[in-house]
Amino acid sequence: MTSTVLVTGASGFVGSHLVPALIDRGYRVRAMTRHPDTYDGPGEAVYGDVADTDSLRAALAGTSAAYYLVHSLASDDFEQRDAEAATAFGHAAAEAGLTQIIYLGGLGDVDDSLSPHLQSRRDVEQLLAVGGVPVTVLRAAVVIGHGGISWEITRQLVDHLPAMVTPKWVGTRTQPIALRDVIRYLAGVLDNPGALGKVFEVGGPEVLSYADMMRRAAKIQNHRVPPIVPIPLLTPRLSSLWLALITDVDQATARNLIDSMNNEVVVHDHSIRELLPGDLTGYDDSVRAALRDRAQDPSVPDEAGQPEAEASADPARS
Repeated sequence: MTSTVLVTGASGFVGSHLVPALIDRGYRVRAMTRHPDTYDGPGEAVYGDVADTDSLRAALAGTSAAYYLVHSLASDDFEQRDAEAATAFGHAAAEAGLTQIIYLGGLGDVDDSLSPHLQSRRDVEQLLAVGGVPVTVLRAAVVIGHGGISWEITRQLVDHLPAMVTPKWVGTRTQPIALRDVIRYLAGVLDNPGALGKVFEVGGPEVLSYADMMRRAAKIQNHRVPPIVPIPLLTPRLSSLWLALITDVDQATARNLIDSMNNEVVVHDHSIRELLPGDLTGYDDSVRAALRDRAQDPSVPDEAGQPEAEASADPARS
């Protein structure tokens, strides 16, 4: 009998790529969204809101496992929202008889004074388990792929600025991972006995500073490397205003991300590679894949303001 799996955040950055991957593996997928009438992805669209317990019961009924891919980064009270939602989801999953919850959280050492954003991610791990359903956690840093907020900040910064006067967090080390590798890991831990109740750290093959990431992305994207001059006196508030001015990320999201960028987020536990062996995508190839996907996205306007799908109809641009 084919198992039915619920994916929350199915229309989001990670969820929209995970759903087809699970279907390819033979699962029946329910794509949970607050707007099922406009959902145009694969799977069965079902209404669900993590703030509405009754909707969770309906969405989870008849499923064997669920992916929890939602959070409230753009809200000023995101810590409370995330805690309440995770608690409600954990209880609803237990009532529905689920055997596994899979959660994509964040890397970071608890001894390193985690930012509110990363601490909230860590709290959600615990709260999802309140009902007794085994939770499998994948902790990741920056996921490189078209549509990801952290990657989009990098792309827009190097695209918009010939030179950068930056906050001190550009020197923080991180371990970016390609979107396709995250999807492989997320799909691979489902119904995997070795993953039940376990926490795994996932990352790509390279540890880089944010400045290194911007330099290498700029070389690939614009064929030049902009000068980057860190200014330690830039406060988190000024840094978030700076990001909101230069990119299209809203200030609340920018502020929460900025706080997290002061925490080093690298992999120390490599056990996921023993459970799910396979080659990992290097940073440069991850960037190229993200840029290719963006170029093929008909919703992204070209420089003239026209959707790229229309412009690419010109045979001279093959």
